[in-house]
Amino acid sequence: MSAGRGVLIIGSSGFVGGHLACEAARAGYEVTRGERVAGLDVANPASVAAALDRSRPDAVVLLAALSDIDRCEAEPRLASRVNVEGALNVARACAAAGARLLFTSSGAVFDGAREGYSEDDAPTPVSVYGKTKAEAERKVAVHAPGALIVRFGLVLGFAGREGTNSMLDGIANRWAKDEPVAFPTFEYRNPIDVTTLCALLLELLDGAPGGLYHIGSSDAVSRYELGMRLARRMNYPASLVQPQTSPMPGRAPRGLHHFLLTDKIASLCGTPIPNCDEVIERCFHGLTQANF
Repeated sequence: MSAGRGVLIIGSSGFVGGHLACEAARAGYEVTRGERVAGLDVANPASVAAALDRSRPDAVVLLAALSDIDRCEAEPRLASRVNVEGALNVARACAAAGARLLFTSSGAVFDGAREGYSEDDAPTPVSVYGKTKAEAERKVAVHAPGALIVRFGLVLGFAGREGTNSMLDGIANRWAKDEPVAFPTFEYRNPIDVTTLCALLLELLDGAPGGLYHIGSSDAVSRYELGMRLARRMNYPASLVQPQTSPMPGRAPRGLHHFLLTDKIASLCGTPIPNCDEVIERCFHGLTQANF
């Protein structure tokens, strides 16, 4: 169904976006990378409309966001401009152009006060970042009927190039220098590897009903346990994984338990939902070799 269809990926210069652009091209999409469309600025409605007019995509994937949680907390106006106004501008442009929108959101829309959140649970954000994502979700749903709104919390994998926010690249670089990395013992997440994430996003884009979807592994682990498993897989000593037992002062609040339940997407998509160990293993196999 994807053959010949055009997709504009806004945020294709990032870690997830680079992988998605490559996988979409392999799946037969005609991919337009957002950073290569002159003047595209999600906070500028005219530039967004012009970008869609030039590229004429059948679908748009909006990955671009101000995702640094601490920076969002320090600069709430900028966070709102990029994350909320930007999403609204893209949603309106998609509706006007007749392009389907896939908007990526975050587990940070929940407070993490309990274990397990489904798509039916109302957002309860505790950070500026989470609040902007929750507000953007509402605006996208109103202004781009039929849009896919996809939440995920922690994406693992290697970027394939420098300058992205790939967590694994950052950890690997520090461990290679024998620098320890602190991992919270009190924050639980259900990560997803970027390869599986891209496969699921493309399945959704290929005809899934509009609405909310959660993506993540089938089980959740603490960030500390995740660090220990990564160190073992990468053959680094456990001493390089330092337990962080309390929140760091001055940082934005983070939910303790962002376990996004995946029953809905598992029932709809053919791509199997992996567990945490499978997620980790997939980060080291089948790495995208294309030029990002």
